[in-house]
Amino acid sequence: MKGAPVSGASGSSAPVYQAASLLLTYPDPETWPRRVDAVRTVLSDPAVLHGSPAGCAEALLRFCRNVDGVAPLDLAARYVATFDRTRRRTLDLTYYTDGDTRRRGGSLARLKGVLHEHGWEPGGGRLPDFLPVLLEFAARCPDPGERLLREHRPGLDLLRHALDAYGSPYTDVLLAVRDALPGPGPTAADRAAVRDLALGGPPVETVGLEPFTRSGPARGGVR
Repeated sequence: MKGAPVSGASGSSAPVYQAASLLLTYPDPETWPRRVDAVRTVLSDPAVLHGSPAGCAEALLRFCRNVDGVAPLDLAARYVATFDRTRRRTLDLTYYTDGDTRRRGGSLARLKGVLHEHGWEPGGGRLPDFLPVLLEFAARCPDPGERLLREHRPGLDLLRHALDAYGSPYTDVLLAVRDALPGPGPTAADRAAVRDLALGGPPVETVGLEPFTRSGPARGGVR
C-alpha cells in the first residue's frame, strides 16, 4: 500500500476510500498524527468532496474527533485489541466468506490477480484482502476497486455491526465506507449472508492458505 496523500485519489467516493484506508491502518506513533491531520484537511475542503455521498466525511471526521487526544501508543493498543484478538472483527475480508478453508487461498489468489492486473501490489506483507489495501485500491482504481468492495458487502456489514457492539469508534469509518459504495443498498441475499455469518461464523478448515502467509507480526488481521 503506497500511503499517498488523500488528495491524490480520483472519483466521487475516492477521497472517502483513501481517508478510510489511512484511518484503518495500524496507528504507528511516527505517522499517525500526520495521517489524521491529512484526513482532516482534505475532508474539510468542499471542493475535494464534490460528488461524494452526503454524511461520509462527517462520519470520518467524527472518528477523528473521538480519538483526538488519545496518545498514539494507547490508540495502537486499542487497535490491536479491536482487530487482532478476535476473528469477528478482522480486517481480512475473505475470512468472512471463506473462513480458514482452502477456498480462501483461491479467493486471495483472485484478489491478487485483480490488483496485479491494474499495477497494484500491497506493501508491508499485507494480504490482498486487507481492507485498507482494498480501500486504497478503490481510491486509485475506482471501477475494479468498488466492484471488489461490493462483493464483500456482507463482510463489511458484519464488521460494522461487530464494531458497533464492541463500542468502537472505528464503527464510524465502516459507516463511511458503506455509505460511499455506489448502487443500491444491501440485497435480501446480502442481509441473509450477514445473518448466517453472525449466527454461525465463517467455515473452519485450517489448511490451504499457502503461500498467503504474512511475514512479521499481523496488524489488523486474523491470528
